[in-house]
Amino acid sequence: MAHYALLDENNIVIGVVTGKGEGDLVDGQEMDWEAHYSDVTGHTCKKTSYNTVANVHHQGGTPFRKNYAGIGMIYDPVKDAFYEPQPFPSWTLNEDTCIWEPPVAYPENPTVPIMWDEDSLSWVPA
Repeated sequence: MAHYALLDENNIVIGVVTGKGEGDLVDGQEMDWEAHYSDVTGHTCKKTSYNTVANVHHQGGTPFRKNYAGIGMIYDPVKDAFYEPQPFPSWTLNEDTCIWEPPVAYPENPTVPIMWDEDSLSWVPA
């Protein structure tokens, strides 16, 4: 079993489906399942791994495409990675993890719920 992200014409994930994967043969032959699901759905299809988050495979395997794809995420063919849309203009994309990072680190153990305030570029009480 494998998971595949279906992409629109702008490389935005519009769906994630479960299907056949490596080792699933057709008439004894290996199959290009990304191409197969692209043909069946009419959308570009890219395999994704639910075990990969922030470029770490949580079962000790090899990370795959930086993050597990979800609806609304972006697929970057140059990075061969999935990542969320930029949450705030001041945040930058970590090239190693493909996770957005604020210009000020999230405080350790905040005593009240906090949220990002783009105007002051700081964490403020929610």
